[in-house]
Amino acid sequence: MQDVESVKSIRQQISKLGSMLPGKINTQWTQCKTKGCRCMDKKNPRKHGPYNQLSFSFAGKSSTMNIKEKDLKKAQKCTDNYKAFQALSKELVLANIKEIRQGGFKKKK
Repeated sequence: MQDVESVKSIRQQISKLGSMLPGKINTQWTQCKTKGCRCMDKKNPRKHGPYNQLSFSFAGKSSTMNIKEKDLKKAQKCTDNYKAFQALSKELVLANIKEIRQGGFKKKK
């Protein structure tokens, strides 16, 4: 019954992950295109930024979120949690497959 214990262990690990965000955090620099702004200077353009941006696709839709500097570590932890969740989900499915192959579809008590 090692696989049953493995399934329980993986589920416990998943439940302890905390908040999750898919995607990757990048640093962005922008141009506002306002005439006379420093970002539009012909000789020495200086873009606005840096801005932290989370980019992701989920449920078939692409999206972005701006992340404040003070929240950057928390947001990174959330993206790390999501990656761990994905890995644990694969392990859980494999453990379930192995459990069912070995013992069939039994009722849980």
